[in-house]
Amino acid sequence: MKKLVMLALAAGLFSGGSVVAHAQTVGDWVLGNWQGAGYWYPGVVSKIGGGKITIRYDDGDKETVSIGDVRPYDWMIGMKVECNYKNAGEWYPGKIASLAGEKIGIAYDDGDKETTRTGRCRTN
Repeated sequence: MKKLVMLALAAGLFSGGSVVAHAQTVGDWVLGNWQGAGYWYPGVVSKIGGGKITIRYDDGDKETVSIGDVRPYDWMIGMKVECNYKNAGEWYPGKIASLAGEKIGIAYDDGDKETTRTGRCRTN
């Protein structure tokens, strides 16, 4: 019975999203919660230690955050994102139409299209 309860608890943790996958090594591409503001930006892990991860974001910014403020990079074609259209400072919703490294094609919800860099996009 004890074994069955432990299995049920473990299953609940996995299905409830309580288990977070973290970067394992320097060089992993991740999504970081920039300044804890709730937006997730792509970047590369440059340092790991003491429960902290330093991220060099694709836009050039750098930040050291708690391990809990990092998600695995999971962007794929069809995923919803917000991007800084023409790097003019305004963020607009759209979907990823193409993805090749840091080069990303966006089909905006208003019908506009753009090929830009991942450092100009985010998720929430």
